[in-house]
Amino acid sequence: MATFFGEVLSVYSRAVEEDEYDDMTHENEEDEQIRREIEEKRCVEVHWLSQTEGGCVSCSDLIIAVGPNATGFISAYVLSSGGWTAVGWVSLWNEQSHGSERPDTAPGPGEPSCILYQQKHTPSVLICQCCCYVAEDQLFQWTEKVFSCVQTRDLTVTVLSDCSATEYKTPDYLSGSSLPFLRSLKTSKHTGPVSSPALEQPNISTGLAAAVLSHCQVERIAAVLYQCYSDVHLPDSLSMQTYRAAVSGVLKLDQNPSPDVLQKITRVSELQSNLYT
Repeated sequence: MATFFGEVLSVYSRAVEEDEYDDMTHENEEDEQIRREIEEKRCVEVHWLSQTEGGCVSCSDLIIAVGPNATGFISAYVLSSGGWTAVGWVSLWNEQSHGSERPDTAPGPGEPSCILYQQKHTPSVLICQCCCYVAEDQLFQWTEKVFSCVQTRDLTVTVLSDCSATEYKTPDYLSGSSLPFLRSLKTSKHTGPVSSPALEQPNISTGLAAAVLSHCQVERIAAVLYQCYSDVHLPDSLSMQTYRAAVSGVLKLDQNPSPDVLQKITRVSELQSNLYT
């Protein structure tokens, strides 16, 4: 077959032999079976470490931390106070998981995980520290599963998220001295004060943080997302400090975590980065 430009193209027939058709059908069945097995493994489940009545906990404030600086901040300034206890964890599997199966036991220290913590003196305050990768096709499952386990009436959600400064769009020059900084997005239901300027257009939020905020907007839950723009990949004390004002109204924070705590957080973040890259 010749084109208008004199190129010669090969001609392929759509006719196939019966044996070839059977092979194609068999391959399609195998592909469907593989897809079904992958979908089963990609299911997201919430596991409670103790018996929870009705599978739902009373919650007035839920703080979700996503990214190395956000999760590092929770470890250094919140959980290190000792006023928290792990009450549950979220199991999931995807192409960046270090194992071939979805975990069926609670993750150990330093392992990629999504762990739920409850404040001891105020049990209605929960933290979800998400130190793992959540694939795009798992975002809806993750939000549905987690929010189905907490009472959403009069609930306030605070999301802490990381973002590279290279993704921040601004008409003005962004100097290194202005980093790190915080920007916020909130749902229409959130009427309380916000601790940082709003995220300017055309900047956007993506991933799990955006999925949580979208879920809260649809379900009419008061929620605010704080996104830290930083020029560092691993957590550092300067970037983590930006979240203090965002949660100070809900949490009592450690003023000066010890250097040992910060070094431990950095080592754990390096391990998680190696497992999920």
